[in-house]
Amino acid sequence: MKTERRTFLASMGGAVALSGALSGCASAAQGYAPQAGAAPALGARSPENLTPDEALELLRQGNARFLSGELAQDMTNAQRRLQLLQTQRPFAAYVTCSDSRVPPELLFGRGLGELFIIRNAGNTVDTVALGSVEYAVAILNVPLVVVMGHESCGAVAAAVQVVTENATFPGQIGRMIEPIIPAVLQARNEPGELMDNSVRANVRRVVDYLRNQTDPIMQEPLRAGRVKVVGAYYNLESGKVDFIDLA
Repeated sequence: MKTERRTFLASMGGAVALSGALSGCASAAQGYAPQAGAAPALGARSPENLTPDEALELLRQGNARFLSGELAQDMTNAQRRLQLLQTQRPFAAYVTCSDSRVPPELLFGRGLGELFIIRNAGNTVDTVALGSVEYAVAILNVPLVVVMGHESCGAVAAAVQVVTENATFPGQIGRMIEPIIPAVLQARNEPGELMDNSVRANVRRVVDYLRNQTDPIMQEPLRAGRVKVVGAYYNLESGKVDFIDLA
């Protein structure tokens, strides 16, 4: 199966490279330029030419703009949509929670085509999510993968209830939160508030998995320094994103 997947990704890579070249020509012809004070655009630089730390800095700057109330309107207009007709060129893959209060593009002042987002309750990584991350790294050449948890996460709260109260949940909810339970068990032995510690432990576990237990399609660019996986924590009250587990 791994060989088949690499063959598929290799064939897709050629198609994406061609569409990327066509898109680059179209974008240059349109001469898109961001308005003054808008979110810094990538300009002529493609994501593979950004270092992981440069991509992370774009996110930090974007969250600062979000906190100050600035919006990246020029990155969501009709001209921007036309730029993206042929291909996408995101500079980061983002694994985060489905919670409606945690929209990554808004939190980081980014626009269309800039973030490749994978969302599910509790920001866990199953087969579908992992395949999406691998696609972002191997085909779209993103230099940065972020795993972000957040304050008052309902999925983590449910996992905490399982551990502390032996709670059960109907339908597929129980199975959905199973991957979070080891993080709660780990956080139970840490000083401080169990819920908050569990959110952070869950982020760290997913980051560790992506860094150390994935297929060579992830491991090779990680070892070469072409991509970095980091964690993040979003505070609902303040709107601030803290990046954690940066090693």
